[in-house]
Amino acid sequence: MHKVPYTTITSFLKLESSGGILLILAALLAMICANSFLAGYYQLLLLTPVEVRIGALEIAKPLLLWINDGLMATFFLLVGLELKRELLEGELADRKNIILPGIGAIGGMLCPAAVYLYFNQALASADGWAIPAATDIAFALGVLSLLGSRVPVSLKIFLTSLAIFDDIGAILIIAFFYTAKISLTALVVVVCCVTLLAMLNRTNVIIKSPYMLVGLIMWVATLKSGVHATLAGVVLAMFIPMGSADNPSASPLKTMERDLHSVVAFIVLPTFAFANAGISLSGLGLDDVMHNVSIGIALGLFLGKQVGIFGFCWLAVTLGMAKLPSDMNWGSLYGTAALCGIGFTMSLFIGSLALEESALSVLFDERLGIILGSLFSGIFGYLVLHKSLAA
Repeated sequence: MHKVPYTTITSFLKLESSGGILLILAALLAMICANSFLAGYYQLLLLTPVEVRIGALEIAKPLLLWINDGLMATFFLLVGLELKRELLEGELADRKNIILPGIGAIGGMLCPAAVYLYFNQALASADGWAIPAATDIAFALGVLSLLGSRVPVSLKIFLTSLAIFDDIGAILIIAFFYTAKISLTALVVVVCCVTLLAMLNRTNVIIKSPYMLVGLIMWVATLKSGVHATLAGVVLAMFIPMGSADNPSASPLKTMERDLHSVVAFIVLPTFAFANAGISLSGLGLDDVMHNVSIGIALGLFLGKQVGIFGFCWLAVTLGMAKLPSDMNWGSLYGTAALCGIGFTMSLFIGSLALEESALSVLFDERLGIILGSLFSGIFGYLVLHKSLAA
């Protein structure tokens, strides 16, 4: 049996798998807190006001928004670092490796959005069309890890690559569709920060601290500009120098990526899950489950992802645009497509942006739909893969 070398990609997959298990535990803990005598304390914790002031500059938000706007910027920084590395010298550097997951990702975003709009097209909640379009890579790899050594490496790479394209789509959606009123003054500061980052990169500055200092200023300016602050993390990542490919230890990008992996997997994402997954089930009725938002998100994740990813990939292979990896079959591809319906972290994040200012009180329905859709996708995807990989 061919032994897969221990590389950056394999260590990344192992870390994300264990992080997915921790995500599940954090979400369960949030549900327990929201549905027990701890509910009041849970809400009080999330609504705790946190304020930072330097002269006239003030940032005052409840703890929940510090987590969603601030802590998640670290997650997006890691996403940007992974994306840049993969495009320069990783799996995405080879055009042949990106066609199939890239096409699958397009279908995996379009079809869930269409399913959601079918149920919410004429409602104020139509702004939530992007909620079921995202895939939670940590959760998906966590479920995939339960299948053990039977999972071929090409399937893991396909899932990871597809999730990266999904993240790119989510970043673009947030940038273009979920921004508040723009402040030109703050935006000018952002542009100045980007210019300074470009100068640092062009002059081959490999010390990370100047990048992080400018990145922090850019995050504050982005927050004040009306563009969602987490995008500052992605922009910062694009300017972190790769360094020498012959000497990975001298690469600021790879060093920062390695350092951030454990922080994001074991602190940032579980904290986000704990803060956003706690919904009270008190008084839950059929009307809540069958709400247009809940149905649109749940079916978008469960059916839309399957149809979109598998359908677009099948079409691409049939038309000769891409090839199915030799150690994958249609059954394992379909199971992976179903597994991509786990949209937990990114769906919750986009949902908080899309529906927070809606005239409807639909935050509960949004979370319920995400949890149900992700749960059914995880179970169904696991069962399909268990059967197809055993064949």
